[in-house]
This record gives sequence, structure tokens and C-alpha cells, in this order.
Amino acid sequence: MSPIDLQRVKVHEADACLVLANKYCQDPDAEDAANIMRVISIKNYSDDIRVIIQLMQYHNKAYLLNIPSWDWKRGDDVICLAELKLGFIAQSCLAPGFSTMMANLFAMRSYKTSPDMSPWQDHYQQGSGMEMYTEALSPAFVDLEFSETSALCFSKLKLLLLAIEVKNEEGTDSKIAINPKATKIQPNTQGFFIAQSADEVKRAWYYCKACHDDIKDETLIKKCKCKNYKSDIETELYQVTYTPPELPKRLLNNSRGDKIPVRDGIANQNSSGQPLVNAAKTLTAAKKNGGRPTDALTSPSQGYNRSVPQQDRPTSRSSGGGNGSNNNGLTVGIADDQAKDFDFEKTEMKYDSTGMFHWCPARSLEDCILDRNQAAMTVLNGHVVVCLFADPDSPLIGLRNLVMPLRASNFHYHELKHVVIVGSVDYIRREWKMLQNLPKISVLNGSPLSRADLRAVNVNLCDMCVILSAKVPSNDDPTLADKEAILASLNIKAMTFDDTIGVLNQNPTGGGDTLSPLGSPIVLQRRGSVYGANVPMITELINDSNVQFLDQDDDDDPDTELYLTQPFACGTAFAVSVLDSLMSTTYFNQNALTLIRSLITGGATPELELILAEGAGLRGGYSTPETLGNRDRCQVGQISLYDGPLGQFGEGGKYGDLFCAALRNYGMLCIGLYRTLRMVPQSAVGLDCRFRDTSSSCDASSKRYVITNPPDDFTLLPTDQVFVLMQFDPGLEYKPNRGDMTKEDNS
Repeated sequence: MSPIDLQRVKVHEADACLVLANKYCQDPDAEDAANIMRVISIKNYSDDIRVIIQLMQYHNKAYLLNIPSWDWKRGDDVICLAELKLGFIAQSCLAPGFSTMMANLFAMRSYKTSPDMSPWQDHYQQGSGMEMYTEALSPAFVDLEFSETSALCFSKLKLLLLAIEVKNEEGTDSKIAINPKATKIQPNTQGFFIAQSADEVKRAWYYCKACHDDIKDETLIKKCKCKNYKSDIETELYQVTYTPPELPKRLLNNSRGDKIPVRDGIANQNSSGQPLVNAAKTLTAAKKNGGRPTDALTSPSQGYNRSVPQQDRPTSRSSGGGNGSNNNGLTVGIADDQAKDFDFEKTEMKYDSTGMFHWCPARSLEDCILDRNQAAMTVLNGHVVVCLFADPDSPLIGLRNLVMPLRASNFHYHELKHVVIVGSVDYIRREWKMLQNLPKISVLNGSPLSRADLRAVNVNLCDMCVILSAKVPSNDDPTLADKEAILASLNIKAMTFDDTIGVLNQNPTGGGDTLSPLGSPIVLQRRGSVYGANVPMITELINDSNVQFLDQDDDDDPDTELYLTQPFACGTAFAVSVLDSLMSTTYFNQNALTLIRSLITGGATPELELILAEGAGLRGGYSTPETLGNRDRCQVGQISLYDGPLGQFGEGGKYGDLFCAALRNYGMLCIGLYRTLRMVPQSAVGLDCRFRDTSSSCDASSKRYVITNPPDDFTLLPTDQVFVLMQFDPGLEYKPNRGDMTKEDNS
């Protein structure tokens, strides 16, 4: 705040200024206000300094836009802890364990094996050593489709290509395309890779079909002398040619000769293979953005029931009530099937104005409140239960950031998981203005510690139970900061449930399913968890060390780092501290943060942020070809190897064969595995290969851990689940074979 101090540290000569928030503050809004004032002071002293700021609350991002010299294009950026934290948790509702995989990818860690490690620890830590890197693709890949390039990189170069930077025809704008379909590689395309080191990623630039086509050992792929190979000098000349002259030289070149990336839509990397979190060089062609925001190209998918690619679901959507009307009177299904036959101007609004999220007319909170009896009579199955601890005057946590990824428009309406919030209505009323335009939300005014309330919302049948706390932690004893969340978690794990299948039958007449009181089609309920320990759950922790209390049967040392503990490796615990590394990630490469937002927010764009900054909430929009086109973006999902066309690989198959088959036949890009920590008896697997324990004993474990990008010769198990990036609504068939599971998947 003092110009004298800013002069002493030579802010005007700095590459960037990073403003850190106190995550354990008593008043998050006051903390944000103080840090925004610091940004104003810094920008007042040096208006072209690049600033990266941490904010606690999402709604405070709007105030940064009021600073005249705040400029996204110059590299200014904000890391909102609440937005990212709840986005990560939302992804775990759709693909359990995905939050752990993403958090590990953007942290700098090295992998070292040890004889003291158990097999699961070795698999997990090898994956946690993976990082995200960028590298220019060799001319050998030009004119290949992305799927062909990714398959070649994985099988030949032992690299996982996730995304590419796609430029428009004029070359003035670019965006990150994650597993795009029907997209061909252009010269000087930047690729986003998952690998162990920058040296490995160099292979993508060195690869030459003439020289390396017959090489079996990927480590032998080195720089060759072919005339088609662009030299580093030529690359540098190309980059200098496109450096916009109006950008301050300090932003493009620092004292080390590095180039600092600028805002969305600008090419940020050269062929140096630098990691996004610790780049030695971040140099590329800086292109003008033209003021257009970068479109997010990826959003989450569902768990097992809905994680099969869209092409595998019935096109009629009748089984899910997709062509009927929901309980809000909105016509559903127009955008799903043959949308071109309808007059868009006459259709009802069911997506927001950007086309990225499902939207409904504002509903009052009273219309969405259920009492315990209503909840018990309602068909709640495959839903998300949010256990929320909050006092009426607790700081707002921004529940919209949790629900919006679950309402991404690249889900069909009948695929949306119902969200049931269990907590204080007085607190939720303060958040409701931001939730009122999102469909399929119910509220139970109760306590997450009440077993009666938990049974009323069918917590044993949920796809995920999220445990959050909005209460301000006490400064007296940090161990007690998570007491409610830990008690709720242990309470659910101690519960037992009736091992019965729902008695509601499907409508056999084919005339559409009967609707429940919430407007969802009544179908045959699948078997739920017998033991509360097998209810899929993710618990938010404030204090990392409290993770030791979540699992009573693990052998984690109390001093173990969070990322090495069982609950984190299994994706059942999440702490905001894992987001700290995103500050350095963003400093070295802003496209990294763009990629993260694309993967976890469900498609939030700068355009949408400007709309939300107005404070009126989501705006509805009419379905136009442009907005409907925004639905055609990648999804994150999970598929099981127990059944379906890819089930053959679960019988001792190799991961590399699975990777190529999934990409070639279904356009699905495999990025990792979710493996059982202890083998589940085959009898239990036969009944339910997801999370629920359906055996008659406690021997069957639902614990799974994350394996990021395993090697191609990694042996698969029938109980494995696969993290995939899948295309929206492709046209191929992918269905589990068993009739009972097929019914569920189509519901």
C-alpha cells in the first residue's frame, strides 16, 4: 500500500506481482477487499505490472474489473479459491477421483520408488509425479486428425496428448481444444501433454516419420537432420515475427530471456517442452486476441451410469423423459434431436445466454424445500447430496460454483444429477439468488448429522455425498476447524442400510415414464450401499493434518503430506491448500489456468463472468445455432471395464491397447485409472461394479485410488474404472451388456 515500499522492491521492473490471500481468515470478504486495495495500489504505482491475485470469494472477482489498468490480455489474472475448490469437488461428483488427478497434475513433484511402498502407493505416486507440459508438434503430425496424433504420441512417443491450441482462419485468435473431434493438426500447433519430464515431451518436436518410424525405443527419438525439420532458429524467427509491438517489452522478455504469456486466446508456448508449473522458457508467437473470450471446450461427464459416451444412449431419449416436460414447464429435448427442424425464436429458453449451462426460470426457495416426509416419498436415486454446515450469518461460500459444473449444457436434461442440499434454510436463502435459475435443486431443512435426514434423502443411493462447511474456523485450535465435517463423515460411515431394491417399476407401455414429485422419471432403483462406509463421499478439509481422522482403518502417519494420504489418493478428501501451486502455474503459463477452468467449471467463459458480475444471476437465452454449437464440447467421464465393448481389456489386457481402441472406436481419450485399493470379491463385482457394497459382509471394499496416465504395458483388472475425455453425442454404440445395467444407463 506504500509507494515507497513498492519503489524499494522495484515493482516497475518486476515480471509480475503475486498477491496471496490468507485462507484461514475470519472474514473472507474483508480479506478480499484488502487484497483488491493492494492491487489498486500496485496498479496505481505501475499500471502495466502483471498482477496475479488470490481471492477467497467468487463474487468479489467483479470488483477487479473496475480497476482501469486491469487487463486480462496483459496477463493479469485471478485465482478464486472458492470457485476452483468447489469446481474440483463438482468434478468428483461426476467422475470420482478426478479432483485428485487434476490437483496432482499441477503440482511440482518427482517420483521415486521405494522398497517400503505397497503396490498401490507405487502406482499412485508414479501418477502423481506426472505434470502438464506444452510442446510444439513436429511437422510430421501436420494434417493428421487429433485422434490419430494422440494415438501416435501415446503408442510411439509414450506421451499423453490432451489438447491442442487451435487458431482461427485469420490466425488472430486461438483457443485450447481438449480432445477435439474432426480437427486436423496445423503447422506450429502447440500441444498440451501429460508426462514425467520436459525431456520426454521433446520427442513430440523431434519426431520425424522418415527417421523414427522404425524405432521401438522411444528414448532414441532425438533431433534429426532432415530437410523438413524446422530448426530452433527458424522457430525463434517465426515467433519474433508475430510478437505484437504494442505489448510492453517487459511482459514479453524478462531478465532471463523468458517470455511471459499473456491472456486467453494467445499462443503461449514454444518448443521448449516446459512444464506449466515450472517453465524454464515460455516463449511463443503472441497473437492479438481481438477482444474475443476463449471458449471453454471441456466439461464434466457423469459417473458409471451416465459416463458411457452419448452415442451409446438411445436417440429417442424416451427412457429418461428427455422429450417430455420437466416440472418447471420447460420443453426438453428440442436441442437434443433434430434442432434444425424447429423455429428457435419460438422455443422456450432452457440454456443460459452463452449456451454453456442449463437454465430455468427463477424459482422461489419455498418451492424447492422438502420436509423429511416429502424427501422420503420422493424418488431420489443417482443424485448428489450436499451436507452443508453453516450458521445463518456464516460467510457465503458460493454454492453456484458447485452446482454449475453439474448443469453444463453438454449433458442432456435427463442426465443432470439432482442436487439435494441438507442444511440450514436460513443460510441457503442468502445463497439462493445465485441458484434460483439452475434446475433440479432441492433443499432439506435439517442437519447433516441427523441420520433421519440422511435416510430421508437416500444417502445410500446417491452418486456422491459432499460434506462442506461455511463456518469460520476458530484461531484457538486448528485441529477443531473440521470437527463438523469429520463427525458427519464418520457418522455416515457408521450407518447401515436396508439391502433392498426399489419397488417402483418402469412404465412398460412405452408412453413415457411416470414422473416423480420432482419431475424425474420413476425407474427401477438400483441397489444401494449396505454399509455407510461404501457411500461415495468427498469431504472438504480446512486443516490438512485433519485428514488422519477421516479413515480409521488406514495406516497413514499423522505427519504424512496430504497428497500421500489414503483419503486424498482415493479422492475422498480435498483441501484448499492444494490450489496454492496454481499461483506459480499461472505465472509460468496462463494457458494452464485456462485449461484447468475448462476442465472443472463446466464451461464458464469470460463472457459469462461479465454477466455474473452484474449480480443478477444467470440470464436465459434462446436456442440459436451458435449457442447450441457450444454444447458440442468434450466431457470428463468414467467407464467401467467390467462390462461393455471395452470390457475385454479388463481380463488382463494392457492399458496401451485399451487407449488405442477407445480412441479409435469411440473418440474417448483415456487419461487414467480408478482402481480398487483392495480386491472386491467377484460376487460383489457381479452385482455392482461401482461404489456400492452389495455383498453380505464388510469384506468388499469400495475404496479406489487414482492412477494418472499409466504406462502402455500396465495390466488392467475387471474392477478398474477408466477416466476418459469423451466427445459430446458421438454416433457410435457403447453399451454395457447386462440388461439391468443398461436400464440404469439409459435412465
